[in-house]
Amino acid sequence: MQAIAAVDNNWAIGYKGRLLTSIPEDMKLFRNETTGNVVVMGRKTLESFPGQKPLPNRTNIVLTTFSDYKNGDAVIVHSADELFDRLKDYDTEKIYVIGGESIYRQLLPYCEKALITKIDMDYDADAHFPDLDKEDGWKMTGESEEQTYFDLCYTFTVYKNEKVKKWTSQEEN
Repeated sequence: MQAIAAVDNNWAIGYKGRLLTSIPEDMKLFRNETTGNVVVMGRKTLESFPGQKPLPNRTNIVLTTFSDYKNGDAVIVHSADELFDRLKDYDTEKIYVIGGESIYRQLLPYCEKALITKIDMDYDADAHFPDLDKEDGWKMTGESEEQTYFDLCYTFTVYKNEKVKKWTSQEEN
């Protein structure tokens, strides 16, 4: 399982239920990585999408405490145990955690890697991704050349979790 996010200099990811900015190459990376795969998110993230509809051409799994929540073809789960039970049917390399803040914090220990677009900007924000440069066990293993989009500079980075927790019930012997 892996996380995917775009963060600013302070690891901020959102403000008032919206992304901080929209960079076409970042959106393309997100689409290329997640299309045909499983995306795991919280209810507020799903509701931030156009029409509050699940992302097309993906298995959308929503982790929420709202017991009667329903949304289109999205699979709704109400606990980490229920989520992990659903995820055992999928290849872990095809599972992407896409937000928001509380979902990232809850599932990051189980992610093997994180694909992070680092935007060289400080935004007003009310939602943050954990700072992987300070998180125990996380190490940056790749970084692209600096990219620009108008006045924004950004890089694509890959972090590996050297202390990933097992969540599958089918652990190897």
